[in-house]
Amino acid sequence: MTDKVRVLSTGGTIASTDAAEGATPTLSGDDLVAAADLPSDSEVSVEQVSQVPGFGVDTGIVADIGRRVRDAADVAGFVVTHGTDTMAESAYYLDAGLDPDTPVVFTGAQRRPDEVGADGPANLRTAVAAATHPELRDAGGVHLAFNEELHAARDVVKAHSSKLETFTSPGKGPVAVRTRRGFRFFREPGSRSTHVPGLDSDATVVTVTSGLGVGGGPVERLVDEVDGLVVAGTGLGNVTPGLADAVDRALDDGLPVVIASRCHAGGVDGVYGTTGGGKRLAERGVLPADDLPPWKARLKLLLALEAADEPAGVAEFFTGRDAAV
Repeated sequence: MTDKVRVLSTGGTIASTDAAEGATPTLSGDDLVAAADLPSDSEVSVEQVSQVPGFGVDTGIVADIGRRVRDAADVAGFVVTHGTDTMAESAYYLDAGLDPDTPVVFTGAQRRPDEVGADGPANLRTAVAAATHPELRDAGGVHLAFNEELHAARDVVKAHSSKLETFTSPGKGPVAVRTRRGFRFFREPGSRSTHVPGLDSDATVVTVTSGLGVGGGPVERLVDEVDGLVVAGTGLGNVTPGLADAVDRALDDGLPVVIASRCHAGGVDGVYGTTGGGKRLAERGVLPADDLPPWKARLKLLLALEAADEPAGVAEFFTGRDAAV
């Protein structure tokens, strides 16, 4: 019996060709499948969701992907071809907001099909193999397949701007690697994200980064224009005194504020009690992102603002820890 796989194509480098004005997504999902020379034991169908680079994807496109996954019947697994710039964010948004029972595997490319050493076909083959693997079929959730590695959506980040081995899961490592004999699993597959039910959100959440000498001006100018704020803090989740004063005013106005770390690995922890220290921020009601990077914490807050009716409900999604298996 063949496995039914649906490829949802959104554009990205994997679908791009060069032109005088610069690289542009021009190839369809059908083109990508034809070029990948997929094995015959999978019945592959294709839907074109969008045709944009990774940096052009928005939450509306990801919500469209989620609805197609949710409403499909008789599909063993989904593969989403996507630009690498925001692939890890889209995968996380779908994992947290939809929490799919059917496996969804994102993939793409660092090199265009018209470049030497194009990696798209191999990545697409790996993604299809993962989407139909029995262990993923049992586990569900969203994963990212790239450079013969399989990563959990919550953990994975793009770590290098151009290398083929761009995706990594800091402090955790891949769920599996693909060898000539098949997948070798290091961790159990499945979702590791706190489920924040929803796909659509009309909230506005911005991210502000703390750093040497950063003041509170950016927050003060934004506080009346947004529904939530994520601060990318230094170290364990600390901010400058000037930024801390502005965060205090945002909290007094009822704005939910989440603190994440701008470090590549590790999470936030309330240790320092001076102005701007993580302990002081926690005492004031700033919500911890745990080890979510700031850009994923922003998406979680977007979903939480849609899912919760009151501030206490938003805060509940940021208590405890996500699965770390």
